Amino acid sequence: MTPQIDELIEKIRGLEEELEVELRAKREQFQFIIEEKRVRFAEEVARQQRRLKTGLFRYLIESRPLNVLTAPIIYAGFVPFLLLDLFLSIYQAVCFPVYGIPKVKRSEYLLFDREDLPYLNIIEKINCFYCSYGNGLAAYFREIAARTEQYWCPIKHARRIRAAHGRYPRFFEYGDAESYCKGLERLRKELRKGDG
Repeated sequence: MTPQIDELIEKIRGLEEELEVELRAKREQFQFIIEEKRVRFAEEVARQQRRLKTGLFRYLIESRPLNVLTAPIIYAGFVPFLLLDLFLSIYQAVCFPVYGIPKVKRSEYLLFDREDLPYLNIIEKINCFYCSYGNGLAAYFREIAARTEQYWCPIKHARRIRAAHGRYPRFFEYGDAESYCKGLERLRKELRKGDG
């Protein structure tokens, strides 16, 4: 990898850290703390948020009919999500130790804290659970796939891909056979150590 690419990757990481600091400051205005994986709001903030909660009956009456009709299709995705989740757990439990790849911590990707929001009714909380599960599972899957790709085929595509995973910039350029042959084991070692 060229020094310019390494420098750009470091700038991106720095900007991500800066963004996290700003987001943390923004979250502080909502006065919540996290205790043993549960989010707690200051009592006055929680009281104000509960006043904004849409009642269940009103929520159902005001829902668009097409939203209600498509809900079963959306929630049918829960079954494939569960099967994918099971497969990913088996996949990395069996394969990753063989190659020395550190396992992805599922709990870092699947977060369920929206049920602590006082302004959501039960249907909104179920919707948030579903979306948290689906998107968290997708991120978990992506990291497992990214580690697999780094081990087996860390080569960039000839064409630019959308939303490449975080490991992708360190991969070898398309057509750079020499770097691939010389650097493949290095990338694998970085992955095994948890650096890559």
